[in-house]
Amino acid sequence: MGAFVISKRFNGEFKFVFTSRKGKTIFTSKGYSSKEDCEVAIELVKNAVESCTYVKFRAAGGKYFFRLVVDEMVMATSRKYTTELRLQKGINEIALYGSKAEVLDFSENDFIFL
Repeated sequence: MGAFVISKRFNGEFKFVFTSRKGKTIFTSKGYSSKEDCEVAIELVKNAVESCTYVKFRAAGGKYFFRLVVDEMVMATSRKYTTELRLQKGINEIALYGSKAEVLDFSENDFIFL
């Protein structure tokens, strides 16, 4: 099952990523000023998995990515995929496991590996 992982960016903002069952990042959220805002955004995404929109793009280098949109607001941007099939598999992973995914908080640890 996938997981939402909260972490802190170097600029002090909080973000979350959704990782697949195998540990690969599917998408990364925008930055949030507080951890509470980040947690609220995760709950919004979890509750809207059925109704959210995936806007697909093709980058200049030929790779594919999508933006996760909830209530006309971009919540996250996916990683780059080499094919449309892989992109669709990433979207399917969110649809299957997003609402049941656990939330892991690594925002307090500045460095996991010393």
